[in-house]
Amino acid sequence: MFTGIVQALGRVTAWERKSQDARLYLTSPALDVSKISRGESIAVSGVCLTVTDIQANVLGMDVSAETLARSTLRYVRPGDEINLETALTPVSRFGGHLVSGHVDGIGEIVSREQSGNSVQLMIATPLRLARYIAEKGSICVDGVSLTVNGIAGADFNVMIIPHTLQVTTLKHLTPGSRVNIEVDLVARYLERLMLGASAADANDPGITQDLLVRYGFLNDP
Repeated sequence: MFTGIVQALGRVTAWERKSQDARLYLTSPALDVSKISRGESIAVSGVCLTVTDIQANVLGMDVSAETLARSTLRYVRPGDEINLETALTPVSRFGGHLVSGHVDGIGEIVSREQSGNSVQLMIATPLRLARYIAEKGSICVDGVSLTVNGIAGADFNVMIIPHTLQVTTLKHLTPGSRVNIEVDLVARYLERLMLGASAADANDPGITQDLLVRYGFLNDP
């Protein structure tokens, strides 16, 4: 589990395609590799990967066919800069929002506009993700926890402050750039509950509007 607060910038040192899978090697001067063990999870531009090899200051990770299909990792090349975040510990500061590192889809930058010292990005997402995106809600873009400022169909805009621009790869984004999108984890589970899809009990309707009204969460129309 992660929070979407990028800890370091890294760089891809090698990229090996193996049939349907791939192997990624990266390094980061700002990341203390001595504290990372094989089997540990690291968010790489928003994608949760497992460290399978450590050689000096280079980390090796396997990338499955599913991950390649769902994320922008299939586009990376040696020399590319990436956002890195190590997994949460019981004493970690919770600065962003709950991020699983399981990418829901790929978004595309529609526009980039300067707003004072900050930058406003408009991002288009697959239509199937639109229902999970809410104004003032949380969203993860390339591993960065951001607040949704506004929505228009399946598009949404976010404001990137100078600090975030400085310490993440978001500074490189321009119209046409592709980014990894992970919607709010809570929204996904809430939808599942609202649909009443319970494999354990097919007769359990889950959380319905009537149930919410009954317990005072909604005004009875």
